[in-house]
Amino acid sequence: MNTYFVTGATGTIGSGLVPVLLREPAAEVRLLIRAASSEQLTERLESLLAFWNIGADDPRRTRMTALRGDAELPHFGLTEQDYGRLSECCTHIIHCAGKVRMNLPLEAARQAAVSSARNVADLAKACIARGDFSKVEFVSTVGVGGRNPGVIPETWITNPREFHNTYEQSKAEAELFIAREIDTGVPITVHRPSMVVGDSREGKVVHFQIFYHLCEFLSGRRTLGVFPVLERATLDIIPVDYVADALAWSAGRPDTVGRILHLCSGPDGAIRLMDLRERVQRLFRTHGMKLPLSLPVSLAVFKGTIPVIGWLVPEKTRKALRTLPIFLDYLAEDQAFANADTRALLAAAGIQLPPVEDYVDRLVTYYLNRCS
Repeated sequence: MNTYFVTGATGTIGSGLVPVLLREPAAEVRLLIRAASSEQLTERLESLLAFWNIGADDPRRTRMTALRGDAELPHFGLTEQDYGRLSECCTHIIHCAGKVRMNLPLEAARQAAVSSARNVADLAKACIARGDFSKVEFVSTVGVGGRNPGVIPETWITNPREFHNTYEQSKAEAELFIAREIDTGVPITVHRPSMVVGDSREGKVVHFQIFYHLCEFLSGRRTLGVFPVLERATLDIIPVDYVADALAWSAGRPDTVGRILHLCSGPDGAIRLMDLRERVQRLFRTHGMKLPLSLPVSLAVFKGTIPVIGWLVPEKTRKALRTLPIFLDYLAEDQAFANADTRALLAAAGIQLPPVEDYVDRLVTYYLNRCS
């Protein structure tokens, strides 16, 4: 029987992964959830169960245990007793937790990324010493390539490089730590997803994060119609069900230890930003939203107009505008992410990468149905 310890269960990837793990009839799942009290822990778990459509009589409930803790704290903030029990029964660790915030101070970003990586490695070693342990699935990001131009390879990246933000830098440092742990014999597979979005079949997602804020920007609603001309820009997104299936499959494959898997759409699959913009505007209008007239300008002019626009929009929109320079920094880069090896490996296992064009409308429609 497999017992999975999942960090970040309340996040986009973790919430997509748990139902996949529970397809295994005898599997048990331990969920690490941050909560200020046992009451809040129960509330957060019940919210997840509702998202998964797991009712009170569903037998899958009995195979899940919520643990109140924090991936950044030593021993995950668990009591000595709980940590000991976990190390005795855990056969797999799947580390999905992370703070996807681009502008944290570097030390805070390191605390989130590197400290949690150290805690994962420590638990893996405790499990190896005390039980029947298989391996770790470690979720990183394609962003560890930093400002390297061209196509980021499906390999370890050790060359000196600049980063767009502290999130990328701290995740890259966490990867280097994990690489050293693998060299000492800790069985780990590293997964680098691109921008994770909703389920490809329904568009369903637990939280509306970066992609959905970007859709609001592309609609023109947040910038009074002013829009930078980025003809060559592409956006690499990946549906959460593909990521979840890849993680669950890899957990059962010892031969993936030490490998880097790129969970992304790849150089040929990323969607052109202007094509995405056309789809977003069409769907917004279909849902009865009035959009401003488009005013295309150069990127330099657009950056200069952001403060002006900020004076003309509500405070909530003004806060959202402050994140735009981060997006624009990415979109102006001539960069893509290789995925040929990973795609072939997963396809051989029956895990097919869906074309972005087949599901992107579902993502936007799901968002609009819940937010409009």
